[in-house]
Amino acid sequence: MSHQVTDLEPSAAASGNAATDLFRQSGKTGGATASTERVSLLANEVLAAVYETVRKHEVTYEEFNALKAWLIQVGEDGEWPLFLDVWVEHVIEEVATSGRTGSKGTIEGPYYVPNAPQQATPATLPMRDDEPGTPLVLRGTVTGTDGTAQAGAHVEIWHADDDGFYSQFAPGLPQWNLRGIVVADEQGNYEINTVQPAPYQIPTGGSCGNLITAAGWHAWRPAHLHLKVSAPGRQLLTAQLYFEGDSYLSNDIASAVKPELILRPTPTDSGREVTYDFLLDPA
Repeated sequence: MSHQVTDLEPSAAASGNAATDLFRQSGKTGGATASTERVSLLANEVLAAVYETVRKHEVTYEEFNALKAWLIQVGEDGEWPLFLDVWVEHVIEEVATSGRTGSKGTIEGPYYVPNAPQQATPATLPMRDDEPGTPLVLRGTVTGTDGTAQAGAHVEIWHADDDGFYSQFAPGLPQWNLRGIVVADEQGNYEINTVQPAPYQIPTGGSCGNLITAAGWHAWRPAHLHLKVSAPGRQLLTAQLYFEGDSYLSNDIASAVKPELILRPTPTDSGREVTYDFLLDPA
């Protein structure tokens, strides 16, 4: 199902600025504790890669000035979170979780909002009375990698609607639409009733969109469910679950798809259902 453009289409600037504001409020901006040697190492290697690109491709002053103008525009549009989450975060996540033996994770992305409403399983996410889309039931069990059930585990979920829009990042949507925290039962079981999201384009009306156009890329992400799964004594798992048959699984603009994260729902009388179990590594 393709993204449908409506009169509620959010501007890239509004979406980008919302992501920037939320990042500033997230508590993640304090900065890493790093030695001067570590900072020097990373900065010099990044700059060396830039120098190599300039020399290899004989970058001109016109191209250099276009880059400066574009970097300024990224900041003015508030799109640094979008740029970094789309094109860089997947490698950061790969390195950060390389030692895990439990469920695979992937990027958080720029549209996470903390403190979503909490419900016990089985749960139905907050949604409009006439929420468009195919009903979807996601259920499964949260265990440790040692097989122990994680009673009371939190399965936090958020996703786009059937038009590809996220609540709090697009006008006209209730604050917590399709966002929630579901508390698993004593056996670690969870069940979430929602609707299947649609593929969508990242915002293209700003500086990130200008890069996509200039490079001749597409801006599409496959349909996905975002999740954060947590339990005491276990590592937080951040993941996205995708849907078999989606046209953008093999060329996701954010390079975040992993084979282990692809769902294969089955039809029901009212929609679709799928089971997905989470294995959490010890903290």
